[in-house]
Amino acid sequence: MGRYLDHYRRAQSDPEGFWAEQAAAIEWMEEPQAVLSQDDNGAWRWFAGGKLNTCALALDRHVQAGRGDATALIYDSPATGVVEHFTYSQLLERVARVAGGLADLGVEAGDRVIIYLPMVPEAAIAMLACARIGAVHSVVFGGFAAPELAARIDDATPKVILSASCGIEFANVIAYKPLLDDAIAQARHKVAHSVVLQRPQCEAEMLASRDLDWLEWEAASAPVAACPVDAWDPLYILYTSGTTGKPKGVVRDNGGHAVAMAYTMSAIYDCGAGDVYWAASDVGWVVGHSYIVYGPLIAGCATVLYEGKPVRTPDAGAFWRVIAQHEVKTFFVAPTAFRAIRKEDPNAELLAGYDISCLQNLFVAGERLDPPTFHWLSNILSVPVIDHWWQTETGWSICANMPGLEALPIKAGSPTLPVPGFDLRILDDDGCELGPGEEGAVVLKEPLPPGTLPTVWGDHERYRDTYFSRYPGYYLTGDGGYRDDDGYVYIMGRIDDVINVAGHRLSTGQMEEVVAGHAAIAECAVIGVSDAEKGQVPLALLVLKDGVNTDEDQLRGELVTLVRTQIGPFANFKRAYVVARLPKTRSGKILRGILRKMIDGEPYTVPSTIDDPLIVDEIRDAMAAGQ
Repeated sequence: MGRYLDHYRRAQSDPEGFWAEQAAAIEWMEEPQAVLSQDDNGAWRWFAGGKLNTCALALDRHVQAGRGDATALIYDSPATGVVEHFTYSQLLERVARVAGGLADLGVEAGDRVIIYLPMVPEAAIAMLACARIGAVHSVVFGGFAAPELAARIDDATPKVILSASCGIEFANVIAYKPLLDDAIAQARHKVAHSVVLQRPQCEAEMLASRDLDWLEWEAASAPVAACPVDAWDPLYILYTSGTTGKPKGVVRDNGGHAVAMAYTMSAIYDCGAGDVYWAASDVGWVVGHSYIVYGPLIAGCATVLYEGKPVRTPDAGAFWRVIAQHEVKTFFVAPTAFRAIRKEDPNAELLAGYDISCLQNLFVAGERLDPPTFHWLSNILSVPVIDHWWQTETGWSICANMPGLEALPIKAGSPTLPVPGFDLRILDDDGCELGPGEEGAVVLKEPLPPGTLPTVWGDHERYRDTYFSRYPGYYLTGDGGYRDDDGYVYIMGRIDDVINVAGHRLSTGQMEEVVAGHAAIAECAVIGVSDAEKGQVPLALLVLKDGVNTDEDQLRGELVTLVRTQIGPFANFKRAYVVARLPKTRSGKILRGILRKMIDGEPYTVPSTIDDPLIVDEIRDAMAAGQ
């Protein structure tokens, strides 16, 4: 552990010196006056007084260095049959024009812009254009339903929304514009302009007083230069599920984020200028922000933007085809994708048709890499299969094997060791540190490293309450886990009501609100249960109102429709069972943990605090009858 330990120990003992060295790798318009300090809220902040522009780091500086003809973005869309390459010069030209178009619509530094786009080049262009003029973008995943989009409009209060007429899921064309119109109608905050990319698969009806055609608007706009912004100025807001239905906007600043992206692309992913990097995620999630758009472009890589799925576009060899065709060096994807591939091609027969000798490292994250999937991948590939663990809030890896520094031994089920900058501890309920093999709450000691969230948009009190109130001085990750005798970290699952469905973090509490809104439901509990393909899926237990007599299959169908409409189809809400009552403590708390263990077939002990121990047995019998 030579180079890894050197970096880790230096980041622990001299964080200011270590991160000052990493900050020297990016080009500042004005050098920072301090490396580490605190803001008026008492939050730790990095690189105070520094001026930079993230878009300029991602595009302009590469063109100025003579790499304008190098490939910056590869758009690969099996959904539409299009493969398109953009050089750094071509991407810069389009970004500068879109930035100019936003300025023409009155968008200034600090203003917010919501981006509601599928996986098309315009999604990356929109993000970079906002960064170019100092606007704060908030990308909303294209699968979100109108109420969810409306809630984000009200929280971010954008001046402009950038969208498209449709997205494509397998062979299904999903019209975005009706969802956008509905969301704007529902939102209290009224948006003056929406710019819509008309796609040939589905033309959208435009509202003359508000809507602009993207291509016409971009063509009529004059390019603008990148403006300096402060290191502490927000680059983006990204909403993530919390334990309430209210959107929680994670804020990412410009300075710390740029330094973290530059460091991780080299130290973790072992990629630099000219390498081809592919993160098979969506720009609506944090992976898409960090490692489809900003990280690879800051590093000078060619980044792949893929509009497709791991299977049925056209088959389970789709990923191997992309890797071979574009000579991908480093590939990053969620384990769910490989579970889907393994299900359709268990012997990896389709892999034999592609030369993927270009691939040097496979990274997986977004959910726990289960040992069967790890071993399957290790058997069919000749490259390291690297699990790493991080969150929307951190923006980059908390734990990882770091081949860019030093490849360490891999242990199935572990994301290896904490990345330099993260002081990880395992604490019990009383805040005492636990030893090897003892499971507890995974926390990170302050200060967190550059690029992590400094606040929640518009609600710093929520930031403190959510992440720092339980263990003062420590960031609560919300995950439980332990470390082994070698210090390797094992993440065992959430300790709150956030579940991980195919890499999508979703609040069961939010689903409960939707389910409880049905006229027949008196009370409900939604919990996350294990699923072989998705990792976790939601399951609802329903208590009906007195006197209600309804067909359970019909009720289940109505609830599925409600959740799809109010939250989105990616919630994978399909299972619901009517029960006579729910198990609770005498204080009224529903025993969700016991229910999850019972459904997953794990050992459990009914606590003495439950009002009637027989309730759990009743629920098990009701579910068996319902199947």
